[in-house]
Amino acid sequence: MKPTVLFICQHNAGRSQLGAALLEHLAGDRFVATSAGLSPADEVNPAVAASVAELGMNITDRVPRKVTADDLHHADVVVLMKPGLELPSTPRGTVLEWSFPNPESWDADAVRPLREAVSQKIQVTLLAD
Repeated sequence: MKPTVLFICQHNAGRSQLGAALLEHLAGDRFVATSAGLSPADEVNPAVAASVAELGMNITDRVPRKVTADDLHHADVVVLMKPGLELPSTPRGTVLEWSFPNPESWDADAVRPLREAVSQKIQVTLLAD
């Protein structure tokens, strides 16, 4: 079975969507990548979607969703995309807390450095064999 990696951020619109998409892009089918948030937004952040589109992936149809206790129970790895997020229950798997600076603005140009930082963290932390 493939390990499930759950990326979590506040709104499941930016960082967590970016993390899940980048893991899919970098790892192929080695993992099940999913994401959720504590208080979901209505849509994926357009700048995040645009930065991922530059890699050949379309995530505009993904819908932000609320993290559940079931999500936390089934995830092998839970990645908190901001330290200190309060979860609805205790995760069963390994918990990683990552921290990234906020983009200067939420447009595609400003999100690219965040995309590259998340990509690097995934490669070093999750894909290093």
